Amino acid sequence: MNDTALHQQLLGLREQIRAHNHRYYVLDDPSVSDAEYDGLMQQLQAIEQAHPDWITQDSPSQRVGAAPVGHFAPVHHAVRMLSLGNAFQDQDIYAFDQRVQSILIESGLLARQPTGESDSPQPDLFAPGSAQPAGVDYLAEYKFDGLAVSLRYQHGQLVQAATRGDGTEGEDITANIRTLRSVPLRLHGDAQAPEILEVRGEVLMARADFAHLNQQQLVRGEKPFVNPRNAAAGSLRQLDPRVTASRPLRFYAYGWGQIQDGTGQNMLPHATHAAMLDWLAGFGFAVSPGRQACRGAAALLDFYQTVGALRPTLPFDIDGVVYKVDSLQAQDLLGFVARAPRFAIAHKFPAQEETTRLLGIDVQVGRTGALTPVARLQPVFVGGVTVTNATLHNEDEIRRKDIRIGDTVVVRRAGDVIPEIVAPVLQHRPADAQVFDLLAVCPVCPECGSAVERPEGEIITRCTGGLFCPAQRKQTLWHAASRKALDIDGLGDKLIEQLVDGGRVHTLADLYSLTELELSTYPRMGRKSAANLVQAIAASRQPPLSRLLYALGIRHVGDTTARDLARHFGTLSAVMDASEDALLQVPEVGPVVAASIRRFFAEAHNREVVTALQEAGVQPQTEAPPQGLKALAGKTLVLTGTLPTLSRDEATRRVLAAGGKVSGSVSRKTAWVVAGSDAGSKLTKAQELGVAILDEAGLLKLLDA
Repeated sequence: MNDTALHQQLLGLREQIRAHNHRYYVLDDPSVSDAEYDGLMQQLQAIEQAHPDWITQDSPSQRVGAAPVGHFAPVHHAVRMLSLGNAFQDQDIYAFDQRVQSILIESGLLARQPTGESDSPQPDLFAPGSAQPAGVDYLAEYKFDGLAVSLRYQHGQLVQAATRGDGTEGEDITANIRTLRSVPLRLHGDAQAPEILEVRGEVLMARADFAHLNQQQLVRGEKPFVNPRNAAAGSLRQLDPRVTASRPLRFYAYGWGQIQDGTGQNMLPHATHAAMLDWLAGFGFAVSPGRQACRGAAALLDFYQTVGALRPTLPFDIDGVVYKVDSLQAQDLLGFVARAPRFAIAHKFPAQEETTRLLGIDVQVGRTGALTPVARLQPVFVGGVTVTNATLHNEDEIRRKDIRIGDTVVVRRAGDVIPEIVAPVLQHRPADAQVFDLLAVCPVCPECGSAVERPEGEIITRCTGGLFCPAQRKQTLWHAASRKALDIDGLGDKLIEQLVDGGRVHTLADLYSLTELELSTYPRMGRKSAANLVQAIAASRQPPLSRLLYALGIRHVGDTTARDLARHFGTLSAVMDASEDALLQVPEVGPVVAASIRRFFAEAHNREVVTALQEAGVQPQTEAPPQGLKALAGKTLVLTGTLPTLSRDEATRRVLAAGGKVSGSVSRKTAWVVAGSDAGSKLTKAQELGVAILDEAGLLKLLDA
């Protein structure tokens, strides 16, 4: 390629990267995967390295981040906020370490001294007295995947917060940062705070918090965020700080900017980066929990491998690790290049986003009967593994993202969890791309042939053959054996897996044909354990009707509703044959619950399993409604938190015995909320609605009335 064509390619790369920066940093709507973006930047840097006279100040390679969006007042950084150079291969780290050693040896800072003869005040960076350098001391940390910000403190009090922006000028987000509980408004600790302290760090969102936030977005009918980084960035750019306050953001400190004493002189209170982070932690800042001292390139690579293995278990996203020369004197000598320090480098993990083709969409039936669309992908290497399938969550999510069969799609493997499709690449959409219709593809359950349904107002399509469906067997059996249902002690999830996987148990009724001799052949099942389990199964043949109804696993029918049904109808056959109108006569049974019960018993497969249970000798016992006037007759209570002496089950039993009802949600019809320690949102709602609140002593007083 001649110089003219190469220069045109350079200009094109700059425009592409600028456009992607704008979508990612300003619009919070990325259009390419991380791997594609990194590839474009590497192409640009390679051309500029070959032709340094083509480098301009406005090149994306010379800037740290995107320019301010313009909605907030600009803030000029007293000390520039630079980003880091990236490394992707082991040889990049060896090369980085060699560059650091060469510069420090040439400067004389690392002149080796015999043991005990060094009078240098700075920390030794090589093992004293060695023939060869033992290696530079580094501090290794997580590379958080969030938004870089700078916090400015004067006289120990937060006075300003700003985004990194272009490294020289950022945006004033002080009002928003003040809402973060992880950011101290006044410096903590016993250490004397400097006159001015700028703390640099990352604002991010934990994975669990991100999942909860997206659930709330969907409930409100709003667009979910693409990933935790975009959620954090979007939250900090809210013009209304109250919106930011509602978002679960966290701040981790990893560095500093300007630090001045009372005379206006710049100061550094410690000699190493590690000690500086400990100093910041002493003021109340969260710092990287995984930081570690390392000596030499080999130790850095060991740290990289260790963190890579831990990555799926971390509560937040990281996209690599960062290595920094620990000595601040050495950092100062090493200095900076145009856009990054020479004393630090980011070692990135393999890309977790790639593009590939969506070949088709299959449907899987989950343990609870949910029909989940699963993408069949052209194999693609993402995050260190080859991916051929990815979750699509549900049909609404497919339509929201406008994903079609035949599309080129962006696949993410964030946190090494189940891969998911982020979005289609619309410019590559073929003319024959097909819209996916779940009910057209699966008019009946692909596992058992039962009818499928998607009730109005719900986003999940489900199989109605709960007791019969093979995909739901393990969940059905585990639920039926639970304490609030048939209470079959000794029938744990491991044994259920063995019974189902071995083909011995297909439905709930099959449990009643198990023998002591047969069970004793299973792993960890001795004769005594087998005998106890057979006895527990036999004891469950005459359960209260409410427990059997709950054990059937009817959607929306909890133990309280099951008890109401049992008391109202008296027999199992009456419940099975009840119309929706009849079901609506039961207290607290509304249209959704009534319709769910009717759908369950309208499925022939479910009735067959109930018949099999009866043939196996399961005969539910009638539960008479409470007689006479009782202390809590007609009253609804809600239990929340942990009571001092009563368990939740014991408190529920005593309320029911007194004629009351226990509900799982607070409404204006609730008579009392009984709150123990660690009470949550139910207590808050009771306070908002003005519902009376009792402690355990108050409840016991009511029960004794």
